[in-house]
Amino acid sequence: MHIYLISPSGAVRDKAALRLGVKRLKQLGHTVELDLDALSSDQRFAGDDEARLAAVTRAAASGADIVMLTRGGYGLTRMLKRLPYKAIAASIKRGTQWVGHSDFTALQMGLLAKTGAGTWAGPHACVDFGRADMDDITLACFEDMAQGRGEGAGWKLPAADLAHLPKKALLAENAILWGGNLSVLCSLVGTPYLPQVQGGVLFVEDVAEHPYRVERMLTQLLNAGVLAQQKAIVLGSFTDYKLTPHDKGFKLQSVVDWLRTQVKTPVLTGLPFGHVATKLCLPVGKSVTLLREEREAFLLWAHPSH
Repeated sequence: MHIYLISPSGAVRDKAALRLGVKRLKQLGHTVELDLDALSSDQRFAGDDEARLAAVTRAAASGADIVMLTRGGYGLTRMLKRLPYKAIAASIKRGTQWVGHSDFTALQMGLLAKTGAGTWAGPHACVDFGRADMDDITLACFEDMAQGRGEGAGWKLPAADLAHLPKKALLAENAILWGGNLSVLCSLVGTPYLPQVQGGVLFVEDVAEHPYRVERMLTQLLNAGVLAQQKAIVLGSFTDYKLTPHDKGFKLQSVVDWLRTQVKTPVLTGLPFGHVATKLCLPVGKSVTLLREEREAFLLWAHPSH
């Protein structure tokens, strides 16, 4: 596979992680091409807006099998009006898979809203492939996606979920899977870059956001009418926050409990996705089926090659 690496968001500070990520991808048998501005730096960004826009355009024209981000951060939201959506969608139609997470959510949602084209929520070159102890599940899921073998993913639900879920096994069918980073998603509310998905499966995750801020963002989606329109809401990992004595027992589970009082839509937790070592590859913008058998949850899809 020909993998084209771009940095459309934050500057790559950890060069050693990128070198390791490239080495590991090559050891897997992939050909890796680093965009000419992948290591550029302008303030906190991987080059100025023009340079990063040009990198996205080059990636769309590269003919690569996979376009992967080196890292996330911040930067794509400020370019949403200017991203080459048609060129990206055309590359996807030709067979290029675009994969990433975190800030990449902005491009994924903008692309889905503007063209209907699907992408993959998945690993980055630095934080995932550049880990000294890369997670085996993340690696296996990526290789399944890259080789066209992936048709679904499963995870074990927390026991606390069971009392709040319908007894039926089929929770959603022919539902568009969408979402990603909760902060980025909320920043798109009220803009033309938030897909108007009804009857979908919405998944969200975030990092360094206190549970009350997670609840506030979910409230924004609730009040915007987004949550009630979904067949299911799936919560991934929310990491790297610190509770304080002021919280008096208010924690992430408190947010989940509150959310379930606000929507009739099933809320599932424990999805292995987010700013964590273990992450699935998820087909954003694709039609999925969501099943549950006791504590086992399954997202199923047909791979584009089938």
